[in-house]
Amino acid sequence: MRLAGVLRVVVVFITVGVTWFIASNFLNIDWNLKLLKGRETKDAAPRVLTYKCGTSQPCPKNHFAFKIESGAANVVGPRICFEGKILMSSVKNNVGPGINIALLDGATGEEIETNYFNMYSGDVKPLIDFMAKIKPGTLVLAASYDDIATKMNPEARKYFTEMGSSLIDTVKFRDNWIFAGAKGIQEKSPFEQYIKNNGTVNKYEGWPELIAMTGCIPQKMD
Repeated sequence: MRLAGVLRVVVVFITVGVTWFIASNFLNIDWNLKLLKGRETKDAAPRVLTYKCGTSQPCPKNHFAFKIESGAANVVGPRICFEGKILMSSVKNNVGPGINIALLDGATGEEIETNYFNMYSGDVKPLIDFMAKIKPGTLVLAASYDDIATKMNPEARKYFTEMGSSLIDTVKFRDNWIFAGAKGIQEKSPFEQYIKNNGTVNKYEGWPELIAMTGCIPQKMD
C-alpha cells in the first residue's frame, strides 16, 4: 500500500510538471507571436516623409527650404526655420512680442542676423533703422507675435512693401502675419499669409489662431 501511494504521488508530480511545461511553452509562443504581429503591424504603417523644415517634398535645385510660424496669442512665440536649421524660436530664447525677423544671404543662404521689435510698448525707430540697413539680395523672413501694428507706421510698412509684401498695409492690432521676401525683389512675394483679429472667430479670445507656411524660396543667382 505504501509503495502504491508513493507511485501515485510520483505520477501526479510528473503529470503536473508535463502540463506546466506544455502550457508555459504554448503561452510563450503565443505571446511572442502577438509581439511579432504587433511589431509587423507597426512597421507596416505608412510613413509620411518630410524634408528640410517640414516641407512635403524636397525643394528644387537652387531653392532654399523654409518654414515660418507666427506666435500664438501672447503665450507661444513664433518659429522660423531655414534649410533645416531653426533660426528663431522660444527654445532658442531669441524671439519676443512684436515683429520677429531673420535675415539671410540670398545667394548662399548664410544667416546674417535675427532680431525682434516690440511694436506695442516699444519704439518703431529701431525697426526702421534695422530695415534701412538691409542690403539688396538679402532674404527677409518675418513673423508676428502678440501685436505688430500699434507702433508700425507708414515708413516701416513701406520697407516691407518694397521687399514684396502685398498685405502689410492691411495688418492691424493683434492680426497675425507671416512673410518671406527679399530686398530688391521686382514683384510681389507669393510667400505671405495673414489672419485678421476678429473677436467672433478668434481661437485665443483676443488673438486669432497661429499661422504656418512652408515653401521653397529661389536662390539669388546673379
